[in-house]
Amino acid sequence: MTGTPVTDEDTPLDLYAEGLAEVTDPDEFDHGHWFLRYEDGDEVPLQLSHWCSDEVPGDSELLRRCVGATLDVGCGPGRLAAAVAQRGFPVLGLDISPAAVRIARNRGALVVQRSVFDTLPGEGGWQHVLLADGNIGIGGDPARLLRRCGELVDTDGTVLTEIDPPGAETRSCVVRIESATGRRSDTFPWAHVGMDHVDQVAETAGLMLAESWSEAGRWFASLRHR
Repeated sequence: MTGTPVTDEDTPLDLYAEGLAEVTDPDEFDHGHWFLRYEDGDEVPLQLSHWCSDEVPGDSELLRRCVGATLDVGCGPGRLAAAVAQRGFPVLGLDISPAAVRIARNRGALVVQRSVFDTLPGEGGWQHVLLADGNIGIGGDPARLLRRCGELVDTDGTVLTEIDPPGAETRSCVVRIESATGRRSDTFPWAHVGMDHVDQVAETAGLMLAESWSEAGRWFASLRHR
């Protein structure tokens, strides 16, 4: 992709697909540096190789809590969905990226190409909903997203979400995907929730913080119905 001109047609899904292709088929694509660019100029690397791997440090405690039917929201290449299935529990992955869905299915995960805000199988009957790898940012409104996840789990279910560490800012923002080779996407809404504020965001969504933990430098929260 080196030297490819920037065009107005580049969507976030287009560039996400190109980044995934670089990781999964490195002999066919130049390997670039992909990141999220924020309005203030900050950049955060996209962990594409991690998401395409079989396990990332910090996954184990999250997966240990998935002891029933699990919905993996924004499952990407299917790392966690495949791991839950290997443990013998029913699991369904969701992702809007056709490229990610193909990769996830190729690794044996059951995945549908759909948004969490669409009509979904088993609404109100899932025991766990996963929001890992920053996916609490989906849509740019964490309270709305968590409220929707609360509709998907049963009365005793949990929303298991990865969050930012203590001291991190909670914010809604606008970002774009960029690469070191000069590609960049249209902007889209995103969000971050820090550990210090997850209980407040959960309360706005009609949920409550039941548990939090940290593993391998990553932070997580388990949310339940109030």
